[in-house]
Amino acid sequence: MTDRHPPPDDDNRVRLDKWLWAARFYKTRSLAVEEIGKGRVQVNGQPAKAARELRPGDRVALRQGLLQREVVVRALSAVRGPAPLAQALYEETPQSIAARERAAEQRRQGVEPALGLAHGRPTKRERRELERARTPDWQRWSVSLDDS
Repeated sequence: MTDRHPPPDDDNRVRLDKWLWAARFYKTRSLAVEEIGKGRVQVNGQPAKAARELRPGDRVALRQGLLQREVVVRALSAVRGPAPLAQALYEETPQSIAARERAAEQRRQGVEPALGLAHGRPTKRERRELERARTPDWQRWSVSLDDS
């Protein structure tokens, strides 16, 4: 029985999109390809294409949502495995770790948008009062001919 995927080692080369997926930076390969196509992934400071072959020691700068990360490729793999194995494929740079921690701290200290509002959605009573204030009296009270 043959193994469909070669074992990860330094002699093999892996496409950038496959490696980003295997290292769990993106949930699917198509998302990785999309981010690469938008220019949000660079290898060794150069814009990269999805088919670019990575080697151990390459520096990959990428964006995940609002978070900018920079990692050094330590091992290659085209197979998506469990998170601990995926984390062994790269080493995040100290500058990237510091920037990620600063961003997390800013999110923690940020004001909750709902707390900044004086009033939220009106209650049922407030909505009825608003409706009464908007509607003229002649529309609210109609006299029918049957009432006489």
